[in-house]
Amino acid sequence: MHDAPVLEQCMKKKTARPVQLTFDRLLDGLRKRGGRKKSPDSGVPHLKRERVTERTPVLVTIKLREGLPDLRKPAEYQVIWNALMAARERPGRSTTGGFRLVDYVILGNHCHLIVEALDNDSMSRGMNGLCGRIAKGLDKLWGREGKVIAERYHCRVLKTAREVYNAKRYVYENARKHLLPTTRNRPDPYSSGLWFKGWKRYGLLELRPAWDKTIV
Repeated sequence: MHDAPVLEQCMKKKTARPVQLTFDRLLDGLRKRGGRKKSPDSGVPHLKRERVTERTPVLVTIKLREGLPDLRKPAEYQVIWNALMAARERPGRSTTGGFRLVDYVILGNHCHLIVEALDNDSMSRGMNGLCGRIAKGLDKLWGREGKVIAERYHCRVLKTAREVYNAKRYVYENARKHLLPTTRNRPDPYSSGLWFKGWKRYGLLELRPAWDKTIV
């Protein structure tokens, strides 16, 4: 009878002491360039954006998905033009006009823009609204449904006067870089170069879009 408590003690299930789990074993075994391989179609990486201020213009690139029609046509241009004008007039939720379009060029499957914003939030709201309007307008024009913008837009903050100069020149002359048809000694009609005051004003009336009445 005296052995009963001892027997009960031996029959009790032993509970293992909890052990703190760590990643040390995994970290010690990492291989160089190991892990999931990056897809060639992954586009712009989701890294933290550079800081945007009211004193730093931004060069932006919007790229379309593969297989969509050419953007350098009058109907497509008008859709993008309307989206640009709407984005300029309705800059997200900002009541102070925190997003402004400065320059643009429309190429075969992508667009380059120079924009200004008060901060990163205004920049994000303005670009999201612009991309949404472009996508909806082109889907309606082409009679289709689905994704239009291929990836997250790419942007580069312009921090010096030289960078701004180079960016404007890049936008105005980008069609020639891609060997797209342009009129010799004339601004690209699919760009804001038509309104650049540094050019001679000859030829602007004949090159402007048919629906635009801003050049007189």
